[in-house]
Amino acid sequence: MRKIKSNVKVSSIMKNYMVTAIIALVVSLGVVFTVPEFFQQGNTLKIEHLNGIPAQGALYTVNDKDEVVPLDFTRVAEKVMDAVVHIKSSQTMPYASQGPQQYKMLPDPFRDFFGDEFYERFFNPRDRYQNPRQPENPQVRVGSGSGVIINDEGYIVTNNHVIADADDIEVTLHDNRTYKATVIGTDPSTDLALIQIKEKGLPTLPLVNSDDVRVGEWVLAVGNPFNLNSTVTAGIVSAKSRNIRILQDLNAIESFIQTDAAINPGNSGGALVNLQGGLIGINTAIASPTGAYAGYGFAVPSNLVNKVVEDLLKYGAVQRGYLGITIRGIDGNLAKEKDLEVTKGVYVDSVLEKSAAMEAGLKPGDVIREVDGVKVATAPELQELIATHKPGDQVALKVIRDNHDLDMHVTLKNREGNIGPVSSERKEIFSILGAEFKDLDKDTAKKLDIEGGVQVTRLFAGKLTKFTDMREGFIITKVDGKPVKNTKELTSELENKKGGVLLEGIYEDLPGEYYYAFGL
Repeated sequence: MRKIKSNVKVSSIMKNYMVTAIIALVVSLGVVFTVPEFFQQGNTLKIEHLNGIPAQGALYTVNDKDEVVPLDFTRVAEKVMDAVVHIKSSQTMPYASQGPQQYKMLPDPFRDFFGDEFYERFFNPRDRYQNPRQPENPQVRVGSGSGVIINDEGYIVTNNHVIADADDIEVTLHDNRTYKATVIGTDPSTDLALIQIKEKGLPTLPLVNSDDVRVGEWVLAVGNPFNLNSTVTAGIVSAKSRNIRILQDLNAIESFIQTDAAINPGNSGGALVNLQGGLIGINTAIASPTGAYAGYGFAVPSNLVNKVVEDLLKYGAVQRGYLGITIRGIDGNLAKEKDLEVTKGVYVDSVLEKSAAMEAGLKPGDVIREVDGVKVATAPELQELIATHKPGDQVALKVIRDNHDLDMHVTLKNREGNIGPVSSERKEIFSILGAEFKDLDKDTAKKLDIEGGVQVTRLFAGKLTKFTDMREGFIITKVDGKPVKNTKELTSELENKKGGVLLEGIYEDLPGEYYYAFGL
C-alpha cells in the first residue's frame, strides 16, 4: 500500500477510473429503478444528455519528462493530412504484339510512291501484329497511390512503382484540388521518385532523422488505401533495417522501417510520421500472403529519402557511393563456420577489382562492425549507411580481421569506378519527354562505329512513353535528320521545337536503325 500511495501518477489514474466507474453505476441504477416507475405512472419519456464530462483516455504513454499522459493521435493527424496527396497514374496499353519487331519502325520509300493511306493499309509492319478482334482504341491502365509534399513549391515524393511507365500523372490534394504532375527524377534502387505540380504555398512535412527512430515508438501511416482518401492508421515501429527482397533493381537498397500500422494497396508513397508530425519514412510495401494488410508494412527511412531528393534536385541523378564488395550478415552458423568471435556484423565475401574497398585494403573474410562510428549489425544497415554517401566521400570503417580490430578509411566510388558525380541533364524539355539522358561514352561509340550520341538511361511519364515504343538504352544519333553527339546538342535541337519530331538512333543489343516520331 505504501508504494501505491507514494506513486502520485498511478493513484491519479486509479482515481479517474474509480470516478468513471461510480458514474456508470449511478446511471445504471437510475435506469433500473426509474423506468418501471415511469411506465406505472404513464408519464412522458424524457431523455437528458450530460455534456462536459471529460472523456478518459483509453491509452496512456510516457512523454520525454517521464510524465504519464493520454495518448492522442488527433492533433498529429490533422497536422499531416494536408501534406499527403492522392496520385493517379495512367498508362496506355496498345493491343499490338509485344515482340521485338514493335521497336523497329523503318521509313519506307514506298510511302512516297503509293501515298500514306495505301502505305498504312498494306505496308505498315504494325498491322501484321494487330489483333483484328480488338477495338481500335487502346486500353488504359490506371493505378493509384500516395505522395508526400516536401516543399511548398510543389515537390512531391512518392514510390517509383506508383508512377513507373505512366503516360499521365494526376495529383489530388487533401482539399480536392487537382493538378497534372511532371517527373523530376526516379531511383528504382530505393523505389523512390520525385514529381512536381505547378503550385506554391503548399503545406509540407518536415523530414526528421530516421536514425533516431526507436523500435516500439508510436507512428501513424497516412495515405489513400483502396482509393479511400486521407486515411490514417496507427501502430508502432516493429523493427528497423529490414530487407524483404522486394525490389527488382540490380543495385536495390532495402533497409526498411517495419511497422504494424495498417498499410494497404494505395498507401504506397504515403507518409509514416512520428507523434510530432515529422516524416520518418515513405510507405512502400507490405508483407502479405493475400495482397492486403496482414500485420506488417515497410517504409523507406527518411534519411535515404532526403539523400535521393537532394541528388535529384542538384544533379538530376542519384549520386550513390559504392564500396565494391559482396556481403552477408553474420549469424551463429556463419560465425561457427568461419571461426569468428562475433555474431553480429557484416561479413565480406569478396572484393571487386579496382573498387574503393580494394584500394583501401579490405579483404575477403573481414568483418565490418562500424561506419563513421555507427555500429552495424546487419547487411541492410551497412547498405543504408553507405547509400547516404556520394562518390568521393570518405567513410571510416572499423573492421575485424583475424579477430583483431582495424581502422580503415575508404573513398567511395560510383558504379563505373569513378569518384566524380554522375550528372544527368535536368532540362524542362527532358521532363516533357519523360526521360533521363547521358552522353554516350567514347568506348561504346567506337564499338558501335558512330561518332557520338545521347543514350536514354531512364524513361518515365512523358511524350516518349505515351507516343512511342522506345525503351531504355536507345542511343539518339539524329533529330529530324540532324546529327547530335551529346546532350547539349540534343537540348539545342529540342528546346524551341514545335510540331513533329523524329528521333533516329540505334540499340546496342539490336541490329538496324530505329525511328521514333511524336509531337511537341
